[in-house]
Amino acid sequence: MTATLPTREPTRAPKNRGWWGWFALSSLAITVLAVGPYLTASLAQLSADDHGVASNYVDRSAFFQGALYVHAGAAGLALLLSPLQFAARIRRRNPRLHRTIGKVVLAAIAVAGVAGLVLSFVNEAGLIGVFGFGGLAIVWLASASQAYRAARRRDFGAHRRWAIRTFALTYAGVTLRLQTILFVTLQVAFGADAGAAFDRAYYVVTFSCWVPNLLVAEWYLRRERRAR
Repeated sequence: MTATLPTREPTRAPKNRGWWGWFALSSLAITVLAVGPYLTASLAQLSADDHGVASNYVDRSAFFQGALYVHAGAAGLALLLSPLQFAARIRRRNPRLHRTIGKVVLAAIAVAGVAGLVLSFVNEAGLIGVFGFGGLAIVWLASASQAYRAARRRDFGAHRRWAIRTFALTYAGVTLRLQTILFVTLQVAFGADAGAAFDRAYYVVTFSCWVPNLLVAEWYLRRERRAR
């Protein structure tokens, strides 16, 4: 009689561990650098220091200022915690913690997505930003909703796929800032004014911060299916 050995979740490949480390560290860095200042300084101070988009909201109504703080805080929380959802050790050894973190991330995305949709109508890129950032908010909310529904019906394969797509959209918080730095630096290197360079870059990143992320996620999922 042949003994049946218990199956176990495969260990993470070294290259995947490297990517996970990059996503975790870059998410932490952007959360601290982009969201942290809103917790320690007023909009007026941030605007005077030319921090991010603070100058666009310093003279707006309390409603939009509140939406900005809510979006920054909730999106930062979702970005900070999302990499933990892909930690195989947590899923394997403490599934209850995995579920708890997932619920917090989904709640944060729900809040940040609605606030982001509100803010898209007063963004600095005008109509392009309404479609770009507004589209991101809608797709982000829809993807997170699908991940939640798949988990509820215990379709963990679909849940994982939607979780990957949702993280790709959450990670737009990182790619937006990295792309803005890159696009502005390249323009300034060729003699452009820094202010005008930022405005041009901002038009581009309204879409480029999240559409390529989603395409990469779809490519990864298709490659994974072919490998199986």
